[in-house]
Amino acid sequence: MTGSALALATAPLLPWSMIAVLGSACALCLGFGILRRARGLLWRALAVAILLAALVNPSVVEEKRSPQRDTAIIVVDESPSQRIGDRQRATEEALAVLSDRLSRERDLDLRVVRAGKPQPGGGDDGTRLFTALGRAMSDVPRQRLAGVVMITDGQVHDVPAGEAKAAAEAVGAPLHVLLSGRRDEGDRRLIVAQAPSFGLVGKELQLKIRVEDLPESSPGKQDGATSQAMITWRKDGGAPRQVTVPVGRDVPLALPIDHGGPNILELAVEPGPHELTLDNNRAVVVVNGVRDRLRVLLVSGEPHAGERVWRNILKSDPSVDLVHFTILRPPEKQDGTPIRELSLIAFPIRELFDVKLDEFDLIIFDRYSRVGVIPQAYLENIAHYVRKGGAFLGAAGPSFGTPLSLSRTPLGTILPTEPTGNVYEEGFKPQLTEPGRRHPVTEGLRGAGQPGSDPTWGRWFRQVDARVHQGVTVMSGGHGDPLLVLDRVGQGRVAQLLSDQMWFWARGFEGGGPQAELLRRLAYWLMKEPDLEENDLRAMVEGDRVVVTRQSLEPDDRPVTVTAPDGSSRSLTLAPESGGRSSGSLPISEMGLYRVTDGTRTALAAAGPLNPVEFADVRTTPDKLAPLVTATGGGIFWVGSGAIPEIRRVSPDRAASGRNWMGFRANGDYTVIGFSETPLLPGIAALLLIVGGLLAAWRREGS
Repeated sequence: MTGSALALATAPLLPWSMIAVLGSACALCLGFGILRRARGLLWRALAVAILLAALVNPSVVEEKRSPQRDTAIIVVDESPSQRIGDRQRATEEALAVLSDRLSRERDLDLRVVRAGKPQPGGGDDGTRLFTALGRAMSDVPRQRLAGVVMITDGQVHDVPAGEAKAAAEAVGAPLHVLLSGRRDEGDRRLIVAQAPSFGLVGKELQLKIRVEDLPESSPGKQDGATSQAMITWRKDGGAPRQVTVPVGRDVPLALPIDHGGPNILELAVEPGPHELTLDNNRAVVVVNGVRDRLRVLLVSGEPHAGERVWRNILKSDPSVDLVHFTILRPPEKQDGTPIRELSLIAFPIRELFDVKLDEFDLIIFDRYSRVGVIPQAYLENIAHYVRKGGAFLGAAGPSFGTPLSLSRTPLGTILPTEPTGNVYEEGFKPQLTEPGRRHPVTEGLRGAGQPGSDPTWGRWFRQVDARVHQGVTVMSGGHGDPLLVLDRVGQGRVAQLLSDQMWFWARGFEGGGPQAELLRRLAYWLMKEPDLEENDLRAMVEGDRVVVTRQSLEPDDRPVTVTAPDGSSRSLTLAPESGGRSSGSLPISEMGLYRVTDGTRTALAAAGPLNPVEFADVRTTPDKLAPLVTATGGGIFWVGSGAIPEIRRVSPDRAASGRNWMGFRANGDYTVIGFSETPLLPGIAALLLIVGGLLAAWRREGS
């Protein structure tokens, strides 16, 4: 449909200044004629007027116009808070009614934009409706924008900052807000007020949490009354614990950091008197456990070739604080040397094995035998230290197979082997056992070779024969006897190496071996490093998938169950990989905490922010958008009850909202598709009129 419009245009034949001078001269002449009462003056004035009009060259221009359709934009909030109660239903109903009414307007185009739906791997930006609006209106000229409608709960987190007037000019049209919730909503939420990202292993980390019942001044609540709430928390999927806290106050909570890597704390508060959702009754805190320094006590029972190897390997790690004592003169050695001539340091037995024992992360006994240096009571302290969560590594020398063996001391209660009395002194290559090829401490060691083939590393030449009565043998020596045995004792861990010949690898004998890597893995396994757990279940989010990895010493084909944040569960079968690992993945579509379990172990994986800003406050509110809505001339309407405001088309200079109605501007914009121009005084006609006027004036003067 096209239209037309007429307009008067001029195209002067002379510059306007010359036309003005000529007109002034003609006016003076006509004025002089008036003073002289000359006859035929009217005809002369008519001729002059026609002359001047001809010089101005007027014409009529007719434009052919094509009206342009206006555009209305509806932004639909699909954020998680919109799934609360009947908000989603109210939103879709309002959208359907608006779409139907606006589609009936013959000169209006409608755009519907859905925004706010979180994506896995996205940031914690909350609901960003204005970002989506900016993209939708980027190709719409402001003179064709009829209006914008946002159907939301009002919890929008990218409202333009600054003065509302400037933001309104950027929008360029009336902004109407349809609130999908209800007035005077109440909710309880759990807030983590303070949570450091890192904590030292072995220490407690202080968190601050707070429970709030919104609104804070609810009807019927007495001033000064403080209610209580029960909080249930668990760490790393373990047993739940409960604590009662006052509502509306910051409360400290001590989180024990007992291992390196992520320590995951889950918190949940019981439902309050008014609840919109239980999603913000839960919170998750992830604290990375780091070790300040790894304190190691190394006790060498006697000087030997491998002593310096242990020391050098431990000192090469900058994160290790090493305390090393070598027993140079045992009590039974009597050679007559006067005490005053000895430059030996007395062994601080009480300080090490009583007063400061718990300060060490790892204790290593290297070729130590029962020679009476350390009393039995202090050896019992070490055994108790391990059961409470400590770590002990024993490297056995020839004396372990004699009556001086440590197995005949209180340490024998935590050692995984018992000597038979035989000591083999012949060349052999350490071999990985079948469990050793699956255990993270020894799996994939450089030079281990394939199953059934000899390793490429060098030989050792001494092994103490022993029977394993507990633990896992990960390396074997000559005759298939156990060489390296790992065990868990109480809350602690023990490793026993039944040879003192690792120094051959360090010296590069027959090509050497991976002694540094083996000892590093061994030490960190004893320190309960999560990446070196032999039976473990791990989960992590990579992009839009959750990846599950299981580490096990025995083949395990049981499927795992993956529970999404919304409570739905799916089964996942893991495919075997190298060593003792098997893995699998599932696509995910929502943010939150995913829980993975195989019936024995549980792993947690977070997609997106753990405590999203979206759930910081889920009550429906007009407050965030009200200043901008007022500045644009729009209106705010509550549609949670199903009442949809009337739609009106208004001119750009009229009010765009009122009681139960909202307006969309009828801009009347157009584009010119053609035009025609018709001169009002063609040259011939002007000349004839001027000559005719002058002739008429001459005749009038002569009569």
